[in-house]
Amino acid sequence: MDTPTNNKRAILHVCTRETIRPLRDRILTLQGFEVDSTLNYTEGLSMFWGRQYDLVLIDVEGENGIPHAEHMCSEIKTAQPEQIVAFVCNWRVAIMTDCPDEILRTEFDPAAFAQGVRDIVIPNA
Repeated sequence: MDTPTNNKRAILHVCTRETIRPLRDRILTLQGFEVDSTLNYTEGLSMFWGRQYDLVLIDVEGENGIPHAEHMCSEIKTAQPEQIVAFVCNWRVAIMTDCPDEILRTEFDPAAFAQGVRDIVIPNA
């Protein structure tokens, strides 16, 4: 497993929405994070096994996305219980799941999104 060689916090971002993923990646990169991302849960797990991340950020689009996100979260937490996992989702999805360590709301506010990620990653440095 590769470890980041710089001081940037590394985030794995899994988001199946083609239009939102690059926007969030850019927001996080501008905030000083190193971001690896994918549109696919299976590829996300492969990426996770390949390097160390400070945060795994999984987008959960609606109730239909919960089983995929929970499966990925469970695989990660079983292998590495100390890994921080956060779901990016709406309030309804947030009350239907308990796997992740954190929940980031999906209201479109780039500054709030970046601050939410910082609040999760930085205290655990």
